[in-house]
Amino acid sequence: MGTDIRAERDQQRLAQLRASLSTEFEAQSARLTELTADTGDPGEAHTRAALIAATRQSLGQLGDALRRIAEGRYGSCERCATAIPPERLAVLPHARFCVPCQRRQG
Repeated sequence: MGTDIRAERDQQRLAQLRASLSTEFEAQSARLTELTADTGDPGEAHTRAALIAATRQSLGQLGDALRRIAEGRYGSCERCATAIPPERLAVLPHARFCVPCQRRQG
């Protein structure tokens, strides 16, 4: 019975995470749309380009995390396949590697 309750809690946690990541993905998509609108101000071009690059990177990370959730691979290190600690995922929900592998990835 304890295993069933734990599995149900894990499923609820993943559903909440999926909803949170989806909301963030939508917000970042809207931000990217705003950033790519040409304001005609050449003084903002460099800053705008940096913001666009950062937003695209964030969208990629969020999309990858959502895909891993859908495929049932979320929370497992892509290099060594061990479980990524929940504390790491709480801080960095799009983490692809455990800390030791991330350090080696460098």
